[in-house]
Amino acid sequence: MGSTDYEFRTVWRVAGTPEVVAAALGDATTLPRWWPSVYLSAEPVAGGPEPLPGIPRPTRLHTKGWLPYTLRWTLTVTEPITPRGFALTAAGDLHGTGRWTFEADGPETVITYDWHVRAAKPLLRRLSWLLKPAFAANHRWAMARGQESLALELRRRRATAQSTTGSTAGRTAPGAPAVPPPPPPTFAWLTRRAARTDT
Repeated sequence: MGSTDYEFRTVWRVAGTPEVVAAALGDATTLPRWWPSVYLSAEPVAGGPEPLPGIPRPTRLHTKGWLPYTLRWTLTVTEPITPRGFALTAAGDLHGTGRWTFEADGPETVITYDWHVRAAKPLLRRLSWLLKPAFAANHRWAMARGQESLALELRRRRATAQSTTGSTAGRTAPGAPAVPPPPPPTFAWLTRRAARTDT
């Protein structure tokens, strides 16, 4: 494996069904809302042929981890999203493939993410030989924030589903504990720069 190639396997366990997990992870356009520590922006790619059923349009992403650099890449789902999982490709500052796998375990879902990726951004290519352990730690930090953020998002969705109709529809049910916000991104100046760049 070359100095710019990375292989990761991440395993999460969250309260919720594979169906709701697939709904959250399968819609890349919502990632900046519930996983903002990593996903700064997400924009569906316009034009091109209509995607097949169960496969969303590719999404342009602006992402980061703990370290003060960002990545721009396009996520393309390559097979229909199901409660068993789905596969994707990355192109841009990252090139590679990923696979999410979901498995029910009682009231929880065990989530496995296999990520085979090559750094294409010039900064990462130039420094990978020296800082590869730091870049790998950066990925582990980002995925730990992802598990925390997904658990909060599923709690929020359960609370919303339990809301009554009318004025409280779409909000947390009365008397239910408030769901805290997800962890924010590090280095807030990068987030502000991303907002200016993407407008």
